Amino acid sequence: MSQVVGMDVDIKDIVLSNNSFGPAEIQRLSKAITKDFTQFAVLRDAVGELESREDHTPASAVRLGVCYYLLGRFGKAVATLSAADGGAVAQFYLGKSHYTAGNFAQAIECYQAAKVAGYNGDQCALAISEAMRNSGNASGALNVLDQLFGPIEQTAEYLYQRGATVAALGGNPNEVCALYERAVETHEKHPGALFGLALENDRRGNDDSAMDLYRQAADCFPTHVGILLNLGLMYEDSQKYERAQFCYQRILDVFPDHLRARLFLKDSAASRDMFYDEEAQKRSDRMSQILSVPVTDFELSVRSRNCLQKMGIRTLGDLTRTTEQELLSSKNFGETSLSEIRDMLTAKGLQLGQFAHERSEVEPTYDLANMSPDEQALLERPISDLNLSVRARKCMVRLGLTSLGELIRKTGDDLLECKNFGVTSLNEVRDKLTQLNLKLRGD
Repeated sequence: MSQVVGMDVDIKDIVLSNNSFGPAEIQRLSKAITKDFTQFAVLRDAVGELESREDHTPASAVRLGVCYYLLGRFGKAVATLSAADGGAVAQFYLGKSHYTAGNFAQAIECYQAAKVAGYNGDQCALAISEAMRNSGNASGALNVLDQLFGPIEQTAEYLYQRGATVAALGGNPNEVCALYERAVETHEKHPGALFGLALENDRRGNDDSAMDLYRQAADCFPTHVGILLNLGLMYEDSQKYERAQFCYQRILDVFPDHLRARLFLKDSAASRDMFYDEEAQKRSDRMSQILSVPVTDFELSVRSRNCLQKMGIRTLGDLTRTTEQELLSSKNFGETSLSEIRDMLTAKGLQLGQFAHERSEVEPTYDLANMSPDEQALLERPISDLNLSVRARKCMVRLGLTSLGELIRKTGDDLLECKNFGVTSLNEVRDKLTQLNLKLRGD
């Protein structure tokens, strides 16, 4: 039975027929799977049938190589397209396969060869700009974009590449967002622009908008791994663990050895299976409310009130973390005041010192005046310079950490107490700090 999607798009026929195969057919395949991701399996099966044929020609190798690229089998795509007919399509998608595998120099060479062979020159220039930007040459990428004129400047791909390049150069975030928004207005299913907008909203704490944009980007095909990872993490934050697992599994369907996706899938499954005691949570919430009650809400003697104020004890929670000996060691605090405090806590079902073991260790301070200008500048750098993953970055936000100096005052255990922050994220933070010759407290 023919597999038809949308306007008579027959995936199997496009892959297996001897008809022409070029940018138009490749776009039709992508659009069909974007519209209905179940058609990815149809593409995979058709490619399997194409592989089994014995009469491969340089022309059929182009078709097979491009399909390998669409399936995410980039190693096979490079090998197959390298042995293809050397034409424009083969060179362009050989470049895209090299680019996705992180081989940016080879990608640029292939894009240049594709242009010489007759592939659309503007499209080649945009691809070259993207590869240059991701290789660390953002200024060179911008120069390539500046050389393009005419209708190409109004296309979604151009607007996206320019926005991403301005972002890489540390440009105005509002300008970056405006370029991404124009790209989406031009092509509402542009994955790069949707991903860029999602990241910008994610960084600004606009979780609902970010998740909606990640979802839209994930619906596009081919789907960037980063989109699925970030969307999965946001689903976990919302305790939608099955949806998170679906995102990670989509990555593993294409990249079976993807370490982060495999670890995240395992963590998500464990989180979903955790037993949640609703009554225990309610009791915990009630206790938190009691512990946050200020001591000024109670009628205490002037002596007791003054002593507590001098000791920095402001809430019932502070008292439960303070021992009787510590109170009695305070000047002018005697047995009468102690009895008064005991009675007050007993009325609330609490005791002095019952949570003393939970008292946090005082974080060290740094005397910047005794540091060199370079050391001061390093500790004052924003945490965003570490380019952490979404999960680690959200932990920094929850802990209110903004600078490297604030981060290295924390221990590994401090970070692990943050919601959805696990050993993988902790190792990531440690690796990033090590690159700057910094460590977490206690490491």
